[in-house]
Amino acid sequence: MNARLLPLAGFVLLLALLSFGIWWSQHHDLREVPSPLIDKPAPAFSLPLLYDPAQSLGSKELAGEPYLLNVFASWCFACREEHPILLNQGKRLGVKLVGFDYKDEAADAKRWLAQYGNPYDVVIADLPGNVAIDFGVTGAPETFLVDAQGVIRYKYISPITPDIIATELQPRIAALKGAKP
Repeated sequence: MNARLLPLAGFVLLLALLSFGIWWSQHHDLREVPSPLIDKPAPAFSLPLLYDPAQSLGSKELAGEPYLLNVFASWCFACREEHPILLNQGKRLGVKLVGFDYKDEAADAKRWLAQYGNPYDVVIADLPGNVAIDFGVTGAPETFLVDAQGVIRYKYISPITPDIIATELQPRIAALKGAKP
């Protein structure tokens, strides 16, 4: 190839990649990251309770009824966006709302929940983040809908919004319970 055409070829390639990236972002919801765990059993786990670390809660105790596992942390800025929505609508979802405190010091998480309110039925703590890795957590907030058999049915990355509750969570929860949304 002629050496003078190399910069032009590089520019054309860069332009093609940029165009593809723009097209992709307009046709795909970037918050929807496919999870290999959807329709697969949730990882087996047992974690200490935030407010009583001598006690633990895990997949065995949660089996038998659907639940939402909401990954949050006191250091998570986006968690502050979803928190009032969870406080307002969390109890009306009809499933247990499990707070999953991710890579957070217990004192910080307790202070944060005292300041902003606690929407959770129970809060478990994963300070080292090992269980979060098993769930494929990439950061907070993330929310998992787990059915009564312990199978992950839905994963959402980003703050939960009223629209996500109405269009994604409520229909899926109703389907798990055999009712119409």
